[in-house]
Amino acid sequence: MSMLKEKLASLIPAQRERIKNLVKNFGEKIISEISLGQMLGGLRGVKSLLCDTSEVVIDQGLIIRGYPIADLAGKLPEEIFWLLLTGELPNIQELEDLQSELKKRSKVPQYLWSTLKTCLIKDDPHPMTILISCIAILERESKFYYHYTRGMKKEEYWEYALEDALDLIAMLPSLAAGIYRLRYDKGHLINSSHDLDWAGNLAHMMGVEGNQENFANMMRLYMVLHSDHEGGNVSARTCHVIGSALSDPYYAVLGGLAGLAGPLHGLANQEGVRFVLDVLEKFKGVPNDKDLKKFVTDILEGGRVIPGYGHAVLRVTDPRFTAFYNYGKKVMPDNPQFQVVEKLFKIVPKVLTEMGKAKNPWPNVDASSGVLLYHYGITEFDYYTLLFGVSRTLGLTAQLILDRAMGFPITRPKSVTIDWLVSAVQE
Repeated sequence: MSMLKEKLASLIPAQRERIKNLVKNFGEKIISEISLGQMLGGLRGVKSLLCDTSEVVIDQGLIIRGYPIADLAGKLPEEIFWLLLTGELPNIQELEDLQSELKKRSKVPQYLWSTLKTCLIKDDPHPMTILISCIAILERESKFYYHYTRGMKKEEYWEYALEDALDLIAMLPSLAAGIYRLRYDKGHLINSSHDLDWAGNLAHMMGVEGNQENFANMMRLYMVLHSDHEGGNVSARTCHVIGSALSDPYYAVLGGLAGLAGPLHGLANQEGVRFVLDVLEKFKGVPNDKDLKKFVTDILEGGRVIPGYGHAVLRVTDPRFTAFYNYGKKVMPDNPQFQVVEKLFKIVPKVLTEMGKAKNPWPNVDASSGVLLYHYGITEFDYYTLLFGVSRTLGLTAQLILDRAMGFPITRPKSVTIDWLVSAVQE
């Protein structure tokens, strides 16, 4: 038994009992209310979901199991996955055991490579289309499905959800790197290195030219910062709903990633770097503050937005933006794209505040993440969302495992008609 599975086996019984007692003792207590505006506005702010892995605090940002995300910026993604599941950071032995477990599971089946090369790359599909298709094909490997169809006990659901999650997470670096090299004609596939950590191996197999160690460090940071974002975002919620039907983790994750592929979710990082490049093209270089302020003001007065600014929940600068920003100041201070990011950070919030254009005028993670990828030569914007998806799979699967461990039922809220709403507000 892996140390992670052993750790979870020791924690889950007490958590199950805790949930059981809450329902038994307080099942009728009202904990949230909903307005008509919230119902018709995407359920924004309605407290109706349970997510123990992380929360987004309005004046702090992302908190993972009690740790502010800024405090985790120097950790490895494997450590974050352990933290998401157990509430504790792993010790050295536990980390090495998890890394060993992932390496044992990392080989992508040959039939998938054959299908990818002969079918999935044709006609230049979006990288997210390829990734989601690959996960759908890999569903045949699901241990959850295999054991469920043979009479698995309900108390064992989490064990095989964990098995599928570890298999999928382990294969993602090879799969993501392979898609990058095949989709963009980067040459032959690069073999995995068992001497490297999970994100370092992804960087190695992508074969990006230049300073490999700096790129690997950036990928470690990228994978940590995007790993989880509580339970209400589209990808997490979709994954939860699909999993609640006892669809196996492959089905649930590919559904979550399909949600992530939307322009209002995972595609936003592409718009951030495109905007920075448009600024450089318009001004034939890095503009001065006065010209950039006028440019930004004209855009806002024209009814458009500045990509990467504002957030659905936060009312402060996104600490994930700050982590990327600090990394950029350290490794690429003279890079023109990063210099534009710096100037926008200084100018845009002031302009937005003066114009009353946003409840939160501060930058979110998408204002800086794409520029760092571009700096390392990853100029294929549509690949950025795939990397986001690889990282977010850590959070999706962690939430899914805990859902099965707690025995949560199928998600089935009640819907109403517009006529019912009209009647309700007229009473």
